[in-house]
Amino acid sequence: MQKKTALSTYLSLLIVAALFGCVGAPMPDETNFRDPLIGLAEVEISYYAGYYYFSSQVQPTRGQADNYGAPLLLTFVYKIHNPNRYPIMLDGVSFTVKFEDFKVNNIISPEAMWIPDGKTNLLRVPAMFDTRQTLLTLMMPEAMKLNSKNMSAWDALEKWWTGAPDLSFPISVVEGSAVFKADGVIRAVPFAARYP
Repeated sequence: MQKKTALSTYLSLLIVAALFGCVGAPMPDETNFRDPLIGLAEVEISYYAGYYYFSSQVQPTRGQADNYGAPLLLTFVYKIHNPNRYPIMLDGVSFTVKFEDFKVNNIISPEAMWIPDGKTNLLRVPAMFDTRQTLLTLMMPEAMKLNSKNMSAWDALEKWWTGAPDLSFPISVVEGSAVFKADGVIRAVPFAARYP
């Protein structure tokens, strides 16, 4: 009988604590939702194979000849802080990457995660680059900017790929957008950052 009374008292206390916890936390709505803070904590070199580019006129040892180049996998590590008094869900991010002042890639990550109230989560977003894709970007959308700086696409590629292990050039994230949800509230939060 004494064990039942102790268990009953314990359960009652848990219910009361849960009720008071619910009463103290506001329900999410458009008026009390505060935008999360998004910061670029680090850019990591996740895979590096040096600098090279082969044209379709180079006969490979095996396979078909084609235009291709060295891959470079960067991982963008974000700190996302939830300033709200309730948990929120991150429901994907997108952003554009710039090497120096040149846009070189658009990244979309459908990553979803819950961020507890008042806490900070880390989000790791991998982004693949290669010299062929980056060369095409520099020769088409960024050609005028290259000309205005008296730079060649090949010089830029070599500088970035040989400097990647030391991150010896600035990398920027622009046109960023992160979607957050909380009990019917949906908010797209813009962000931008520069590293280092």
